[in-house]
Amino acid sequence: MPIKNRFAELLPEITAWRRDLHENPELMYDTHRTAGLVAARLREFGCDEVVEGIGRTGVVGVIRGKSDSKGRVIGLRADMDALPIMEATGLAHASKNPGKMHACGHDGHTAMLLGAAKYLAETRNFDGTAVVIFQPAEEGGAGGRAMVQDGLMERFSIEEVYGMHNWPGLPVGAFAIRPGAFFAATDNFVIDLEGKGGHAAKPHDCIDTTVVSAHLVLALQTIASRNTDPLKALVVSVTAFHTEGDAFNVIPQHVQLKGTVRTHDADLRMMAEARLRAITEHTAAAFGAVATTTYSKGYPVMVNAERETDFAAEVALMVAGSVDTDAAPLMGGEDFAYMLEARPGAYILVGNGDTAMVHHPQYDFDDNVIPAGCSWWAGMVESRMPAA
Repeated sequence: MPIKNRFAELLPEITAWRRDLHENPELMYDTHRTAGLVAARLREFGCDEVVEGIGRTGVVGVIRGKSDSKGRVIGLRADMDALPIMEATGLAHASKNPGKMHACGHDGHTAMLLGAAKYLAETRNFDGTAVVIFQPAEEGGAGGRAMVQDGLMERFSIEEVYGMHNWPGLPVGAFAIRPGAFFAATDNFVIDLEGKGGHAAKPHDCIDTTVVSAHLVLALQTIASRNTDPLKALVVSVTAFHTEGDAFNVIPQHVQLKGTVRTHDADLRMMAEARLRAITEHTAAAFGAVATTTYSKGYPVMVNAERETDFAAEVALMVAGSVDTDAAPLMGGEDFAYMLEARPGAYILVGNGDTAMVHHPQYDFDDNVIPAGCSWWAGMVESRMPAA
């Protein structure tokens, strides 16, 4: 099952879809144009059922094989939303929507799954049902959870579900995967520090929240360096530091810090939150300040099921000739985690070559990836539900 010739034939068409999506990025759940185009294409392909509005703006297409002797159903998921980034590629197909950009390749994911859907609807060379899932709001909006909560798995009787993400740094069309924890849980925190403001020339009359914050930023790093087994992965990053005003001669009364915690382990996730709260409270108290911590749980750890990871790797091997089955765990988040909590499945990376990293204003999806990505998705259906 190497790259399918049909996808080489379809490459110009799929590339045109991808570049149109890139020119017209939409954020979070506001993917109305994208969802409308996806639904229209699926109907053109002759899908047996096309359902819109699942998880607010998600789209699902149902493609039945030539036979259905066992009642098998396999789900394939792509994300549709873009990022609030000003594009800096200078490409002819660059974003037409200022401040919005497909900087993570979701335009490529959507286009590749559409290509696979077209092929599967043409050939139907499988025994069962393929469900193609187009999800909004992966970038922080938990669109995967919204679709699951909207009854995605039960409504379409999905038994296994598979996803794919492009990855810069991997050769174009190469694949990488691992069983178990792959992408991290993504929690966020906001710390509000209240001190006593005053004149910068009289610090002894103040409780200087800037100094407290500086100590706190450093103290929080000990969660990873001194509270965590060195063989386990943990990230604690303070990413924003806001003080009141911008005067040279005023000590601010209030400072706000924001940041993120990333983990691959449930126990470590709980420990990190507990330590962050304790360190924050007691560091502030040591200086006479008061701290209020707001800790928000984000996406859970994305865990690939072992058996389904093997299936995904086997298809990748047939498509690309080789596959890395021991990919390094990543500290980024992925809300496909919610779908993998609901059903067994796996998530794989496909190489995007030597491009800027995702979430960078100069990133662009490499259209040469399309035949490999489409072949993997179609191959998952044909291998897991071989024709009777």
